Amino acid sequence: MGVVLVTGGSRGIGAAVARAAAGAGWTVCITYRSDAEAARAVGAARAVQADVAVEADVVRAFEAACELGRLTGFVANAGIVAPKARVDELTAERVERMLAVNVLGTIVGCREAVRRMSTRHGGGGGSIVLLGSAASRIGGSGEYVDYAASKGAIDTLGLGLAREVADEGVRVNVVRPGLIETEIHAPGRIERMAPSVPAGRAGAPDEVAAAIVWLLSDAASYTTGAVLDVSGGR
Repeated sequence: MGVVLVTGGSRGIGAAVARAAAGAGWTVCITYRSDAEAARAVGAARAVQADVAVEADVVRAFEAACELGRLTGFVANAGIVAPKARVDELTAERVERMLAVNVLGTIVGCREAVRRMSTRHGGGGGSIVLLGSAASRIGGSGEYVDYAASKGAIDTLGLGLAREVADEGVRVNVVRPGLIETEIHAPGRIERMAPSVPAGRAGAPDEVAAAIVWLLSDAASYTTGAVLDVSGGR
């Protein structure tokens, strides 16, 4: 299996991915921004404090992961949302932070992953999974259009990068969760939104993790450039 680096792996979907990947035989390295105790509780082989909006932190996390063995998996999970707001209420500071974490951090992570996995750079191949969001096609109107826009960038990044490195042994796919029971939601949002989901409920982080771990695996060896919705039909 090799080593997989999961950013934002101390809670929510990231923690579920780390546990599922470890159960499938991967050696797991996670990043966390501030909650060291939660990161340790995940039980990964290594937990690295890092802010993915800081290039040096991302590079350091990859170096730590590679100390565990050959890196063959990367899950760009770290991301943020902000309080409910219309576009005409947004501040530049809020949008800059959103894009720095959700877009810049993911692109830098992909750069570092390709440098280590691609046969062009002497690597043995690997799999990259980017965490998008169903918000990229719904739009986030009246709540967080800036977040939805940042996740639209992830869709485009996944498709473009997949085609760029397909003949270099690296697969790239995007998973777009819908309404998932994690701490990222404002209080009461899950209960308010669940009736709008065709499946009639919010999803669990483990359900998203299962799709991600499959895409990391050799069972998905011919799957690249895919955008997979895990959204209960919404």
